Parts: sequence; C-alpha cells; structure tokens
Amino acid sequence: MARIKTGIIGTGKVAHLHAVALQNNPHSEFVAGHSRSRERVDAFAQQYGIQGYTDLEVFFEDSGVEAVLICTPHPAHAEAAVMAAELGVHILVEKALASSLEDCDAMLDAARKSGVKFGVISQRRYYECALRVKNAIDSGKLGKPILGIATVLGWRSPEYFESDPWRGTWAEEGGGVLVNQAVHQLDMLLWYMGEIDQLFGYWGNLNHPSIEVEDTAIAVIRFKSGALGQVTASNSYNPAIHCRVSVLGENGASVGVQTDGGQMFIAGQAPIEEPPVTDSWMVPGEQHLLEEFQKQDAERFHSINAMEYYHQVQIDDFIDAILEDREPAITGEDGRRAVELFTAIYRSQRDGKPIQFPLEPEYDRDDFDGRRLV
Repeated sequence: MARIKTGIIGTGKVAHLHAVALQNNPHSEFVAGHSRSRERVDAFAQQYGIQGYTDLEVFFEDSGVEAVLICTPHPAHAEAAVMAAELGVHILVEKALASSLEDCDAMLDAARKSGVKFGVISQRRYYECALRVKNAIDSGKLGKPILGIATVLGWRSPEYFESDPWRGTWAEEGGGVLVNQAVHQLDMLLWYMGEIDQLFGYWGNLNHPSIEVEDTAIAVIRFKSGALGQVTASNSYNPAIHCRVSVLGENGASVGVQTDGGQMFIAGQAPIEEPPVTDSWMVPGEQHLLEEFQKQDAERFHSINAMEYYHQVQIDDFIDAILEDREPAITGEDGRRAVELFTAIYRSQRDGKPIQFPLEPEYDRDDFDGRRLV
C-alpha cells in the first residue's frame, strides 16, 4: 500500500482535526508538525507521536514530508505554501486561502510551476444537505439559478478574540467575519452560482470596539450569468448563529441549506451544536420531501463526529488526488475566488463604487485592499 509522508504547519486548535484525519487515513504516514512556539509544537508532537519543529526549513529538510496541511493564521499561509511548492511538496491550506490576492497568486504560481497538488479546506461542501442543493442545481430542477443569498449571523465575544493573540487584527488575521467565519458560505455561494461580474459592498465594526477588523458586512452581486446575489455577514448576533445559503431558480423553485445553527463552532473549543440541514425545498412536486430530508440530515449528524468527519472526507480526497495524479475536489483556484469576493467588498467601500471582476492584486497601495485607511 502506497503511503505519503504528511505533516502539519501550525499546531493551533484546528490542527487537531487535521491530525486526526491524517492518522486515520491508511495512505498517510503522519510524521511531523511545525509551530513557531516550542512549547506548543512539543505538546502537539507528543500527543500524536510525531517529530516537532520550530524552524520551517529544518521541518522540510529533516522530516521528508511529501504533503503538508497548513493551519497557521491566514496571512502566514503563503510563506509556508510557497516554500513547500518549491520543494515539490503537495499543499492543503485551511480556509481562507489567504488574506490577500497577492498571497493567493504567489501560492498558485508556485504550485503551477512545481506541479504539486494544491487545495483549500471548505469541508461544508461535503455536508449531505449542501450536496443536495448542488445536485438540484446541476440536474436542472431550478432551471437557471437567478438569485443566490448567503447569510451568516453569529456572535464572537471578547473572550474569543482574546483566546489567540492574532485574532481581531489586520496584520495577523487579515480580516474579521468575512475572512474567518463567512468564507465557507461565500465559497458555497460561488459553487452554486458561478463567477461574479460585479459587486457593491459595505463593511464596518459596529459593536466590537476592542478589535480592529470588521464584524459586519453586506454586498449585492451580479453574476456573469446575469443572476443576482446578496451577502449578509455579522459577528454581532448574540448569542446564537444561523448560516444559510439559498438559491432561487428561473422556474420559481428554490432550495436552501442551513450550514450552521446554535452556538458558533470553534475548532477544539465549541462543538457543532445543531445538524446542518436542508432548510428549504420548494421544488415542484417535491415539497413533501423537506421533512424527510431534514430527518435524514439529523440522523446523519448524530451518527458521526461532525467536527472530524467532514475534514476527514476532504483530507482523504486530497491524499487520493496525490496518489491518482488528479486535482483535489476543492482547488486553490476555488480558494482564490472566495478571497476575491471578500476583497471586492473591502475595495467597494473604500472606492465608493461597484467593483468589476476579475480582481488583480494591488501592488501600488498600502491600505491592504481598503481594510486600513491611510
């Protein structure tokens, strides 16, 4: 049986989900972890029986890793990913792919030049209820999609931002609700609706004075297909959460998925509280299926460890992509599209106008795509 030497860069909370998945995959030989903190990486290494490193170059040289999972804060993804690509190491990056288009393109260019596999985590695509919506669109049950809506309403307390020193800062987190929480639903909206033509948006920090980044953002979208879209995202909805992505078709049919409910999921801290479910199924002749779909979704949720399972499925696909010499199901290009979407919201507020797609990196400004006004 072929086995790939695997490692993890960044040993914080979410890295434990990746570590379990790597240990469970029969084609993965999980050998190494990296963190800038000696104390953290030693504890991580001891827990999983691997070697720990604090020097990134030594990590690659000594461990012999052939594939890495990058779980550092978003602005640090590019450094590790580019180094990995240049050494011929395959790369899977936690969401968001990066906090800037410049970093996205640096990673994509390095991966293309070296020919390594490059993907981004977006495990909610694997929810059965999310796949059900995708299948309904692809099979023509809605006709042409004409309206897509992504809604993320949750709460992040001051204690959440105090739990790690990088949280809530432009330099080390790269953004707020758009970059860290809503990016899953942004990815799904693009997956369902296709490429964007134009976007107008606003963002603000409305009730989190102790942090730098946005806690609320809205946007209206025109897709290249002619369809319209809407994004509403906020970390100011206390104490619970609901995250939904809905699609309306030209024939009047609509379908939707609630990806998150209850308290906000925090890897390693708070569990997934409510099952992801199909929350709307207005397909002619199939409206009666909604109750059965929701029953199936609940039964599925309670039959698995949902915190670990969907990461496992995506990481298994990534390992298979390496062995089968194919693209992973969710690619680096997919990750860039989500970064492009939230970057357009920042730029739209800065420029006071709609933003035309596609977007390119800005090399001649120092306002971090409109996040920091200087």
